[in-house]
Amino acid sequence: MVLKVFTCLRDFQKQLCAYLPQWKCSVLCLSCHPPAMFSMAGGCTADTPFKSHCRLLPKNYQHVLALVFAINKINQDPELLPNITLGFRIYESFFSARKTYESSFTLLSTRNGMIPNYNCDTQDKLSAVIGGLGSETSIQMISYGSFHTMLSDKFQFPSVYRMLPNEVPQSLGLVRLMQHFRWTWVGLIASDDDSGEKFVQTLKPMLTRNSICVAFTKQAPHVPSPSMVLVFREQTSKLHSSISQTKAEVIVVYGDTDSLLGLKLFLHVNYQTALTPIGKVWIMTAQWDFTSYIALNRWTLKPFHGSLSFAVHTKEVPGFRDFLQSLNPYQSQGDIFIQRFWHTVFNCSVLYSSLTIKDGRNCSGKEELASLPGSDFEMKMSSQSYSIYNGVYAVAHALHALYSSKSKKEAMGKGHLLELQNIQPWEVTALLIEAAIRVSELTFPLIFCVSKLSVGYFPNTVPRSMCTESCHPGYFRTVREGEPLCCYNCAPCPEGTISNQTDADRCDQCPEDQYPNRDQDKCIPKIMHFLSYEEPLGFVLASFALLFSLLTVLVLGMFIKHRDTPIVRANNRELSYVLLLSLLLCFLCSLVFIGQPGRLTCLLRQMAFGVIFSVSVSSVLAKTITVVLAFKATKPGASMRKWVGRKLAGTIIVSCSLIQVGICAIWLGTAPPFPDLDMKSEAGHILVQCNEGSNIAFYCILGYMGFLAIVSFTVAFLARKLPDTFNEAKFITFSMLVFCSVWVSFIPTYLSTRGKYMVAVEIFSILASSAGLLCCIFIPKCYIIVLRPDLNTREQHRGSDS
Repeated sequence: MVLKVFTCLRDFQKQLCAYLPQWKCSVLCLSCHPPAMFSMAGGCTADTPFKSHCRLLPKNYQHVLALVFAINKINQDPELLPNITLGFRIYESFFSARKTYESSFTLLSTRNGMIPNYNCDTQDKLSAVIGGLGSETSIQMISYGSFHTMLSDKFQFPSVYRMLPNEVPQSLGLVRLMQHFRWTWVGLIASDDDSGEKFVQTLKPMLTRNSICVAFTKQAPHVPSPSMVLVFREQTSKLHSSISQTKAEVIVVYGDTDSLLGLKLFLHVNYQTALTPIGKVWIMTAQWDFTSYIALNRWTLKPFHGSLSFAVHTKEVPGFRDFLQSLNPYQSQGDIFIQRFWHTVFNCSVLYSSLTIKDGRNCSGKEELASLPGSDFEMKMSSQSYSIYNGVYAVAHALHALYSSKSKKEAMGKGHLLELQNIQPWEVTALLIEAAIRVSELTFPLIFCVSKLSVGYFPNTVPRSMCTESCHPGYFRTVREGEPLCCYNCAPCPEGTISNQTDADRCDQCPEDQYPNRDQDKCIPKIMHFLSYEEPLGFVLASFALLFSLLTVLVLGMFIKHRDTPIVRANNRELSYVLLLSLLLCFLCSLVFIGQPGRLTCLLRQMAFGVIFSVSVSSVLAKTITVVLAFKATKPGASMRKWVGRKLAGTIIVSCSLIQVGICAIWLGTAPPFPDLDMKSEAGHILVQCNEGSNIAFYCILGYMGFLAIVSFTVAFLARKLPDTFNEAKFITFSMLVFCSVWVSFIPTYLSTRGKYMVAVEIFSILASSAGLLCCIFIPKCYIIVLRPDLNTREQHRGSDS
C-alpha cells in the first residue's frame, strides 16, 4: 500500500517523479536562472529540466531529505501504521500559481494524463498533499511555508492546515523588536504581490499604535525580463534614492525567497558598484531565506552584515544529522538528484555520469556536508524542513487513527479487506487536527534571532533609527506641522517642571516637597529653610541679642548700686528698673524667633514681643508724664502735686499693658499663630515659618505699640526744654524718634521679604528699637555715674534748679 504525499515545492522539476521508482522518490532543488542577469530568455522550463542553465538550488535539498527521513522513520515504526508503507511523489510549482493549479489537476487524474476527477489507477489514490513555501502555492492540504493570514479563513480554505503560525505574531515581534531598540523611524520594503500588500496593511497600524513611523514604503523589484530592463533600472533607482536619502537606519523587508530575488540582485549590483554596503540594518521576515542563491550566483553576503532575521521555531531531530552524514552520491538508492547536488556544492565530477568539470577533481563520495557554508546547506534541520517533518507525522497519525477507528475494525471483522485506496482525502482531513495535537513537536512559537552576520558594520553601538534626535530628559516633544508624529522638535521644560525620560510628551510638576534640579530631569527634596543658630545670620543676631542683654544687666546693676544718687532718684528709679527689665526681656524675646518654629514658639513669639514692648513703651510714657508733672508740681500752689508719685506711674504701665494683653488674648482665642510650611514661595526650599493666623491682629499689636510710641514722643517733645539738670525729656524724645523710625521702616521691609529674612527683619527691628531706648535714655546717665561723678551731687542738682 502506498500513501502518496504530493508536495509542490519551489524550485523542483515537474517531471522528477518520472525518473524515480513508484514507491519512493526524492526531491531535488533546482534553481532556474538564465545566463544573463537581466534576461529571462532561454530560462529553465518544465520541458528543459536538466539543461545546463537549470542550476541546482542546494539549500532546498534539505526539504526533501526531511520528507524522506520522516517517511523512513514511519515505515520502520512497528507501532505507527503497521503493515502499511508510505510513499510520495513530487510536483514542481515553478514559483507559479498557474503551475500549482496545473499540478493540482494532475493529482486528480490518472497518471500521465490530466482529466480531473477521472482516475482509473488501482493504486495511485491521493491521500494527502503537503506543499507551498509561498501563499500562492499553498493551496494544498498541509502548508509548510506560508504565513499568509488568508489561509486561516476556513470558509475559503476549509481543508488547508498550516504547520506555521500566521503573520500576526511575526508583525507583533517586529514591533517589540523596534521598541526594544527604540527604533521609531523605519522603512518598509515588501514583495509586489497580494501577500506583501496585506503585510503592509497589517503592520502599519501596529507601528502607529506603538509610536513608530514609516519613513517610506516600497515594493521589491522583480527580476527583469528582456523587455523590462529599463523598468527594473527605474525601480531600483527610485529604491536606492529612498534608501540613501532617508534618515531611517532600519529597513523591514517582507517577502519570500523568489519575490525578493530582484531586491537581492539590486543589493549585489549596488555593492559591486560602490564596493561598500548600503549600511542599513535589514530586518528580514522568516519567509525570506536571504542566503539562498548566494553561492549559486557567486554573490556576497556583505550587503547583509548587521542584519536581523526572524526564524520559525525548530529543534534538533534525533537521527537526522546521522542520516545526512550517511548520504553518498554513489549510493543513491533511487535518489537521482543527489549526484547533481554533490556535483554542485562540492564542485567535483561525478564518476560514470555527465556531471563533469573540466580539469576538475572527481567526487570521492567521502566529502563532508558539515564542511559546507550555511548558504549552501545546513546540517541542522531548518524551519521549513521541520514543518515538513511534522506535517508528514501529522498525516501518518491521522491515517493511523482512521484505520484504528471502531467502524473500520468492525468492517475488518466481517471479513472485508480495508484497502488503503478506499480512504478518501476528506476522511484524513477530518482527523488531521486531532492527529496534529498528538504530535508533540507541533508547537511553533515565532522567535527572532540575530543573524550570524551581525558582526559587520555596527560592532560597538546600537544603530539609531529616528526621524529626529531623541529629546533628552529635561525636554519634551513638540509637534512639527505637517510631519509624522515621530518627527518633532525638542523644547526645554517650563520652569518648575521636569521630564525624567527620553522623548517625553510633556513635563510634569514635582511633588510639593520636591523641586526640579538644574537640568530639570529629576525632582530632589527641598531644603528646610528657617533662621537657625548655625548659620551666620542667626548667629550674629543671637550674639547681638545676648550682648545687649548683658549691657542691660550691667546698666541695671549700676543703677541698683547707685540707687541713692541724685541722678538715679531724680527720674523715678522704680520706673527705670521696670524699663530696664522690660528692655532685657525685649532683647531675650528675640531669641524665640531663631530656630525651627514649633507650636509653642509660634504662640510665644508675637505675644511676648507685643506685651513686653508695650510695657517698655508704657514705662517710657510714664517717665515722660512723671517729668512733666514733677516740674509743674514744684510751682507754689500747684494742683498737680497730688498726681506725682508711684501710683500714677504704675497705673499708666498697667493700664497700657493690659490693653495689649487684651488684644493678644483675642488673637489667641480667634486665630492663633501656628507652624506652617511654605513650599511655593522659594524654589528649592521649604520655608518653615509661623503663620500669624490673623494678620489683622498682628498689625493691631504693631499699631497699638506705635500709638504709645507717638504719644510718648509727643509728650517728651513738649517737655524737652523744662529746666532740670537731670531732665530726661530730650533723651526720651530722641529715643522715641529712633524707635518710631525703626518700626516705620520695618513694615515695608517686612512685607517685601520671605522666610528666614522676614524673621531676621523683625529681630533686627526688635534689637534696634530696644537698643535705641537703652542707649538714648540710659547711656548719658551711665556716663555721669561712671565718668562724671562730680555732676551726680545734690548741690549740682540744686544749683541747676536755682
